[in-house]
Amino acid sequence: MRSGDVTEDDGTWRGLSLDLRDRPRPGLCVFSAGRRLLISQGDEPVLLAVVERDRGGVDFWRTDAYRSLVPPLRADTARALAGSPRRWAHRFARFLADAPDGPLHEGRWLLSPEGRLRDRHAGVPLAEHWGELLVEGHPDGYIDWFIHNGSWEILPLRPMPGADDSRVKAYRKQARDGTLPPVLTWWVSGLDCHLILDGHARLAAAIAESVEPALLELRRVAPHDDLAAGVDEAVDAYESELARFAGLRAARGSSVPDGAALMGPILARRLRALDTAGRPTWSWPLPGGAPEWDRIADEVTNGLEWPPG
Repeated sequence: MRSGDVTEDDGTWRGLSLDLRDRPRPGLCVFSAGRRLLISQGDEPVLLAVVERDRGGVDFWRTDAYRSLVPPLRADTARALAGSPRRWAHRFARFLADAPDGPLHEGRWLLSPEGRLRDRHAGVPLAEHWGELLVEGHPDGYIDWFIHNGSWEILPLRPMPGADDSRVKAYRKQARDGTLPPVLTWWVSGLDCHLILDGHARLAAAIAESVEPALLELRRVAPHDDLAAGVDEAVDAYESELARFAGLRAARGSSVPDGAALMGPILARRLRALDTAGRPTWSWPLPGGAPEWDRIADEVTNGLEWPPG
């Protein structure tokens, strides 16, 4: 895996770009059979889902099979990396790259603290709203896309521990001290939702302490080889605007600027946005299609009538 820091022109860190080869399918894989989805970790079903587009949401059934990709994080490591999302991103990237049962597959990814949740809730104190963003229900529940104008929610891949859980108690002290490690999430476009890959107990601790948790979001982005068309479009728009300014200068004199100072930063922002713009999550056709999904659902739910309706 190749990785590289993504920065603004002023050097501000935006995220960590991950470029993978020779991993055609991930261990934590999204399978599809029409509007039915299955997320499996290896051979174990982790999440069953049915997209209800007419209702604007997703029925899900969560098993207890998910295994975290990140080993337990030591308190001394948390203190050493506190306040540095960049260093945490590099650390989590190593775990993700080495995990055969993780979501990474060949292509380009971005691990960033500036994800969809931050964009959607810019200026909103998330510490006061994290409890509302968590999708409730176990083993089954519903992701309601209308709650936040599109989900923008967090779906734990296993039940959230309580505030009195021993791990949560340990993390609550770190939350108060400002040394709590980030919560690692994965944006899955088919669910219009974030899944927690690691940090269930840390998120529970942050909520219990009314502290905004640090967040690192993993999402798929366009490979550099696929950006050429977008770059050409941005450059064409830039040159078109310069030509317009040149016409105005010819008609009205040198008091009209040449446009470069105005359009240059706009071009730079467009090019940066291309470099970090998200792409839909890949899914693989489920072998056996809908009948196989039904068989798995019947087995996982012990024959209960699910989904409802």
